[in-house]
Amino acid sequence: MLTLTGDKVYLRALEPEDLDFVHKIENDEDFWEISSTQSPYSKFLIRQYLENAHRDIYDIKQLRLVVCTKKHRPVGLIDVFDLEPANRRAAVGILIANKKDRKKGFGSESLALLSKYCFTHLGLHQIYANVTADNLESMQVFENNGFRKVGLKKDWTLFNGKFKDEWLYQLLNNVH
Repeated sequence: MLTLTGDKVYLRALEPEDLDFVHKIENDEDFWEISSTQSPYSKFLIRQYLENAHRDIYDIKQLRLVVCTKKHRPVGLIDVFDLEPANRRAAVGILIANKKDRKKGFGSESLALLSKYCFTHLGLHQIYANVTADNLESMQVFENNGFRKVGLKKDWTLFNGKFKDEWLYQLLNNVH
């Protein structure tokens, strides 16, 4: 079985054809809280980003993949970022864009595939995620994939004039 292919979804590299999909996600204010975005992105900037998406993860310290259904429909994005090769760790983040595509196992399977990829192909010792304390759906996805809550960051994120707590989740690769 391929590392980035599951029963419901597969993960693939960004393509120039993803411009409208990524532009829509990056400019959806409902997602700005989780991406720490504060202003819209132009199609020009996203096109430049897509043109450089082929660069090596060890060079740019991040990797963004598209979550696609078996019918090749993009439903979300999943990221590896803040890669620290010396410490063999990186952060991960996932977004299933349309509410109608959530709670179908796409996010959970994507996270399982990405975790396996990080441990198998990148040789990481650990991956981690930051999830606001009110994002119960994301907390469940990470916990269902073996991530453990290891710390609470109080009043960590300011959004719409209110501070929110944020949980730190961690998954260790126990295979040495």
